[in-house]
Amino acid sequence: MAATPGLRVLEQAGVPVTLHPYAYDAQAEQIGLAAALALGLDPALTLKTLMVEVDGKPACCVIPADASLSMKRVAAAFGGKSAAMMPPAKAERLTRYHVGGISPFGQKKPVPTALEAAACTAAKVWINAGARGLLLGIAPADALRVLSARALTLCA
Repeated sequence: MAATPGLRVLEQAGVPVTLHPYAYDAQAEQIGLAAALALGLDPALTLKTLMVEVDGKPACCVIPADASLSMKRVAAAFGGKSAAMMPPAKAERLTRYHVGGISPFGQKKPVPTALEAAACTAAKVWINAGARGLLLGIAPADALRVLSARALTLCA
């Protein structure tokens, strides 16, 4: 399996991960939930990567597949007044990943990143590895360190 930019970043940082390929369903209404179901994982520990704009500036939120962002909390988390989802085409250009395969690791341009605090208490979480149909298992502390991210309450 070809290494994604995210996997290369994690390897260079010496972070141990496990790889979990699954059959990607492009028609799934909620891709993160479909991935969790396909792999038999807890949706609360299967994290989706959402690109947002806070006062017009890009940011990355990594939250449980079964949760929804609170834009009010996102704006506050990144020190802004308003937040909105980034349009998919812009997210793809900014990250160099395709929607459904966006990883917080190895993005084209690093942006401020936050992980949902509730998921950070687990021993391991699963996050997109940078390709549709591929998750990686990682300790939340390692994810926070490599991403220079903060653990914050982002969900509604």
